[in-house]
Amino acid sequence: MRLFIICLACLFVFNCEDNITEIKKTSPTAHVYSEAKKDIQKDTFVEPIREFPYLTDKNALDFFSEYGEENKESIVRITTYFGKIDIKLFNETKYHRANFIFLTKQAYFDNTQFYRVIDNFIIQGGNTDDIDVLRKRRKIGKYLLPTDTNHGLKHHRGMVSMPSRDVENPHKLASPYQFFIVQKKDGAYHLDGNYTIFGEVIKGMNVVDEIAKQKTDNADWPLSNVYIKKVEVLE
Repeated sequence: MRLFIICLACLFVFNCEDNITEIKKTSPTAHVYSEAKKDIQKDTFVEPIREFPYLTDKNALDFFSEYGEENKESIVRITTYFGKIDIKLFNETKYHRANFIFLTKQAYFDNTQFYRVIDNFIIQGGNTDDIDVLRKRRKIGKYLLPTDTNHGLKHHRGMVSMPSRDVENPHKLASPYQFFIVQKKDGAYHLDGNYTIFGEVIKGMNVVDEIAKQKTDNADWPLSNVYIKKVEVLE
């Protein structure tokens, strides 16, 4: 009789374990659901198509030559917390115009800063220590633009320019991610020939003057960051 009871108890235990195993196999537990979700994501994820090549010194000019033909816009607006600055880009400096339109459409300048401010001289923008902006730059590419100073343009007050030097000195070529606006009332003509002028302020020089008044540290960086909220193409 005792042996019969023991056998019956063992049979009950084994049946329970089998049932539990079967439940584990068929129940949508969190672990199983998680693994299934990963499989679905792997199957359905599609790598986005890159709309433009990674830009380098070798392909940048060809790219901007074609891009400029397809994107004719020349009026942009810079919005800051001090107000708005409207700029007309010059067709004469076609690579620099196309570059600025391209970066604007990529939202590169959004949340950058006027990081160098010298009253009665210039305000310089397009740079920042924000990691998200640095990621944008790495995604777009690493390239420089050549000097384009043979159009008779002068660094009058309100001119928009890009740091650049002769092709023989590649480290002095134009930095495509940066620009400066001449704020000096009498102009900054000593810059002529060394920097590429590619636009001019047509509205908002009062905003430029207000930014130029901001107090800075010894490196000319404003003590209170002057953010560019966004740059947009108007026409």
